[in-house]
Amino acid sequence: MTIKPLIILPDPVLRKVSEPVARVDDALKRFADDMLETMYEAPGIGLAAIQVGEPLRMLTIDISKEEDDKRQPRVYLNPEIVGVADDISVYEEGCLSIPDYFAEVERPAGVTVRYLGLDGEMHEEVADGLLATCLQHEIDHLNGVLFIDYLSKLKRDMVIKKFTKAARAKRVTA
Repeated sequence: MTIKPLIILPDPVLRKVSEPVARVDDALKRFADDMLETMYEAPGIGLAAIQVGEPLRMLTIDISKEEDDKRQPRVYLNPEIVGVADDISVYEEGCLSIPDYFAEVERPAGVTVRYLGLDGEMHEEVADGLLATCLQHEIDHLNGVLFIDYLSKLKRDMVIKKFTKAARAKRVTA
């Protein structure tokens, strides 16, 4: 398995809309393993393919927060939200592509997601709590949406400015 470099804000790649996965093959399964390894190494609980520079509608999630033998990795291909709960929940979200920044975000408390599995079959899953939030966050990535887009314009602009300045400084020193 290979740990992939993460795409960091303000890279415009993060705003790309990802393309559907056409087929499940061995190469895609290896890429899923790489994504999981990258997510665990970061460490994070979710990762969209676009965050490692691949504009595919693919994401990995593991909210177990456990070490190797207790992990519960999930891979979703072409996921789409087909239903949302009426209730709203608020979670403090962060993002591997926006390191060390966290903010409270309101989202539906539950979702129903339809997706293609690595087994090549269609699945439907009802999720609530942290899993529902994580699915919504990662599916947003596939559509070029970041969690900071749910913040006020002032807060969002401050975050973008901070990361743009850091990226500029990194280029100058490199």
